[in-house]
Amino acid sequence: MLAERALRLGTRVLNKNYLNGDISATADILPKADPDARYMLYMHIPFCKQLCTYCSFNRFYHKEDRTRDYFVSLRRELEMVKELGYRFDATYIGGGTPTVLLDELVGIIDYAKELFPDIKDVSTETNPTDLGDELFDALTPRVDRLSVGVQSFDNDLLRYMSRYKTTGSAEETLAAVQSIQGKFDSFNVDMIFNFPTQTFEGLQRDLDLVLQTGCNQTTFYPLLASPLRRKQMAKDVGKVDFKREYEMYKMVCDILYGAGFVGSSAWTFSASKDMIIDEYIVDYPEYVGIGAGAMSYLQGQNYTNAFGLRDYHAGIAAGKMPIASMTQSAKSKTVDMRYYFATKLFGLRLDKQEFRERFGVDIAKGLPVEMTFMRANGAFAIDDENELTLTDKGRYLTLVMMRETLAGSNDYRDQMRADLNPDEYRELLDEDAQ
Repeated sequence: MLAERALRLGTRVLNKNYLNGDISATADILPKADPDARYMLYMHIPFCKQLCTYCSFNRFYHKEDRTRDYFVSLRRELEMVKELGYRFDATYIGGGTPTVLLDELVGIIDYAKELFPDIKDVSTETNPTDLGDELFDALTPRVDRLSVGVQSFDNDLLRYMSRYKTTGSAEETLAAVQSIQGKFDSFNVDMIFNFPTQTFEGLQRDLDLVLQTGCNQTTFYPLLASPLRRKQMAKDVGKVDFKREYEMYKMVCDILYGAGFVGSSAWTFSASKDMIIDEYIVDYPEYVGIGAGAMSYLQGQNYTNAFGLRDYHAGIAAGKMPIASMTQSAKSKTVDMRYYFATKLFGLRLDKQEFRERFGVDIAKGLPVEMTFMRANGAFAIDDENELTLTDKGRYLTLVMMRETLAGSNDYRDQMRADLNPDEYRELLDEDAQ
């Protein structure tokens, strides 16, 4: 699709400075909270028993002493955020594998709620092998949304992703995931589509089995490999085919909508509209991220924490927030408008009046290129004085924008890990060193 290619290349250019292009300042602390603003808290737990080949999130091999030391620093960082006056409506815990030490996860959830009593919604991730009575007993009273990383029910794909050994076969995974039914308000199954070796028949089977899990939400991500990883993947198993991505996406939408799901975002499908989703950027324009490699978006600026554990712990021990870089997006209102445009459309609706109040300009004047492109490609189902909503093609084009933005972030993460001290890199990321 010509529009996909143009948007893919254009998004890469426009996002060039979002994270790693204009790192023009550093800070020891985040800005103080606006007492009238709503914020979301993200907590990053970067430990896994096995590192998946496709994943670019900040993650390291789990060792118990290393992980427990990390939670000590994470609690102190929570306290620093509290001292800045932040209040949170919700918290999302990602990784890594947050449930790698269940008692520590329970402790950090309880402590976050003690410090921030306004937290009403808690979402966390887990792997199929962690599911069981111990997890249910610990998390059911504390967690509103549990997201299980399945990725595929194809054993060959699971082997390629280095998940088969640690998460089990597709058959074992299906049985484990089915055991969750009815235990959480929101039960999400995470899936990925458009691997180079995936077939349409394989995707059909994945969709059929997702419906058999009894989940009330599922997220079908397009493959979010960074441009650098795509090159390596092309050598190993073949090129990522963006031409067929649209056809696969249509299959996902047709089957899930036909089964009674509704769209919560361009790639999340829920039993009802008001369910919590992974993409907190849709509902919270500003958020605070804590933990190694976590990112915060505040006052139009992106703050990124140190990726390595040595620098992360050193910053906390010195009484500073472990901020490694800060981009000056606030200098450009256009950058902030583009971010708002992409995230709201990703949530399937943009309120034009809200846009005018926030930026002091009509969206067509503030973002003429973006609006012209989307209109020319038939992206909008509703485009009146009040709102923008999306056609089927518009949902896909929004998915492309988000896919390329996150893929660019993954390039940045890969580079930050590559820049770690060689000894620390081997210690954290080399399986043979464990």
